[in-house]
Amino acid sequence: MTAVRLGLLVGVLALAAPLTAPVAAPAATVYAASSLRGVFPRIDAAQQFSFGGSGLLQRQIEAGAPADLFASASTEEPEELQRSGRCGRPSVFATNKLILIVPRANRARIRSVEDLASGPRRRLAVGAPGVPVGDYTRTLLGRLRLGSILTRNTVSSESNVAGVVAKVALGSADAGFVYLTDGRIAGRRVRQIALPARAQPAIRYAFCIVRRRGANAAGAQAFVNRVRAPRGQALLRAAGFGIPRR
Repeated sequence: MTAVRLGLLVGVLALAAPLTAPVAAPAATVYAASSLRGVFPRIDAAQQFSFGGSGLLQRQIEAGAPADLFASASTEEPEELQRSGRCGRPSVFATNKLILIVPRANRARIRSVEDLASGPRRRLAVGAPGVPVGDYTRTLLGRLRLGSILTRNTVSSESNVAGVVAKVALGSADAGFVYLTDGRIAGRRVRQIALPARAQPAIRYAFCIVRRRGANAAGAQAFVNRVRAPRGQALLRAAGFGIPRR
């Protein structure tokens, strides 16, 4: 092959290479439960995230919010969206468990959940009914036969788990029921108190790709793939989430 022909061939290949290179999916808009605020951006910071209570995010999607992917702290909300045709089939990607947190100073001297059932009235921060962390909390207390904790103490109902953490970390509440992962996010601002394993509800996180006109389904699926990839799974574990078997 002459030098001229070789040069022409190299030039053609150089022009063709960019045409065959894979094109990355554009960033997706991800509506996700507040308890995922510490890990999702670490998995892929390029996405557009909106964190909040799962029930509130569900209602926003039902109202036409521009979400591409919905990640809930329970399976109930994605399943309801699927039944109404607003989401594809939900899939579980993580698990969690409940703990009790108290301010670092712990002036109320709370050392176990049973302490909330006796002694002076305390200020509790709890997820509101209908919010996954609030429903999980009520299930756990029912199994422990400690439901009276929510009537004998002063209780503030929070719209998401981040609100519970903030109240306790700032000392506005003497204790709060949160996910293990949120206790880790709060770090040294709070003390963590374990809750009995026998009473733990099954906490399963599920996501679904939103069905709407103009939705970025490819970007949503790309983020799902990153969450399920080895690096995403490792980051979830490091944050305190469990990884269910597929």
